[in-house]
Amino acid sequence: MTAALNQERERTVIQLEGVFDVPAARRLAEQLEEAGFGEVRVDLTRIREFHDFGVALLAQTIAGRRSPTDVIGLHDHHLRLLRYLGIDCSGANLAAGIRLQ
Repeated sequence: MTAALNQERERTVIQLEGVFDVPAARRLAEQLEEAGFGEVRVDLTRIREFHDFGVALLAQTIAGRRSPTDVIGLHDHHLRLLRYLGIDCSGANLAAGIRLQ
């Protein structure tokens, strides 16, 4: 997995490519921690393969954040998985991304 970090107005954008597995999710968790309390958008549109355990770790990381976190690039299966893990993604528009709380 590769990651690019950009500033977009008042939020940090983290764009990932490749495989989203547990090691990638851990690296993303570190980047989210470095972002602190700022607003973050995680762009997963270039991920070619998702591992469910990576998505579960993403859910755990986001659940612990107090700041707005938008995620784009998830598929229906991943949204279902997030809901099972207690992450609110109701009203998700897959094309526009979702704000996870």
